[in-house]
Amino acid sequence: MTRTKLIAVVCTLAIAVGAGSDAWSQETFKVAIPQRGAWDAGVAELGQRGGIFKKHGLNLDILYVQAGPESIQAVIGGSMDIATAAGVSAAVGTFAKGAPIRIIGSEMIGAPDLYWYVPANSPIQKIEDFNGKTVAYSLTGSSSHAALLALIAQYKLTAKPTSTGNIASTITQTMTGQVDVGFGAAPFGLDLADEGKIRIIATGNDVASLRTRTVRVNLTNLNTLQNRRDAVTRFNRAYQDTVAWMYSDPAALKIYAEYSNLPEKIVLRCRFRNEVAVTRLSEAHGARPLGDKEVLARCSLRPTRLHQPTRISIADMRVEKSAV
Repeated sequence: MTRTKLIAVVCTLAIAVGAGSDAWSQETFKVAIPQRGAWDAGVAELGQRGGIFKKHGLNLDILYVQAGPESIQAVIGGSMDIATAAGVSAAVGTFAKGAPIRIIGSEMIGAPDLYWYVPANSPIQKIEDFNGKTVAYSLTGSSSHAALLALIAQYKLTAKPTSTGNIASTITQTMTGQVDVGFGAAPFGLDLADEGKIRIIATGNDVASLRTRTVRVNLTNLNTLQNRRDAVTRFNRAYQDTVAWMYSDPAALKIYAEYSNLPEKIVLRCRFRNEVAVTRLSEAHGARPLGDKEVLARCSLRPTRLHQPTRISIADMRVEKSAV
């Protein structure tokens, strides 16, 4: 074999080995996400499309569900490895009943993206007009459910909470009169507001108790945490990197527009609506997994009272064996 041919063979083998090594280094997580197209819940999708998770050696197999409680059940059953943007009430409540799940990060503090609306011709003009009316939320235990209960408590309303599933189906039920007040989350429905078809009556910022409360969390099952801890650490790092990228790089908005099929003006409004909480969101992403005693101590056995996310670096996901 000539020297030239030998060099060519060696280069070919090097390329093949390099490609194989890259393929082997990519670990796959099955991730359940609620409300396809939502800005804050779309972190994993956007990070995947933007190549951020790949940089951390991860590939995401994403499944979209109606709301957090569905994704939690999928994680418990083992069909999904991680659930993102799940309502904290459902997560902690399920954990308190003995489910083998662990919170690995606070996904959102406050609810600047959430709002309640009515059709343009509705007689409802203010929050107090919710009395005696049916008001929508997705599923029991979801963040939209917890937010509605907090709204009702703050304003001492006699409203009737009504489960309507995902946001798209809620729009249909609200516009056809099956429910009096619908719920939405940016960017869903903002185009309808621009067109004058709906009126936004209240937002998550109107609920004082939500402003400093963790409303959505990321979680995994105990088996995944015990056996793939390093990969979970890398997932949190990629998640946090994606959040920073979403609020700093115009490319993120372009990818989001393609993913959500929304016009540019709605995309910009969507990001602005969430920028109120972005600092807290960035700090909260990547909190370490909580042990039994920590979770129960933080919520005092009341799931909706989990106020403060952990502030420990994502690099520090060490949990005492007794807590895992």
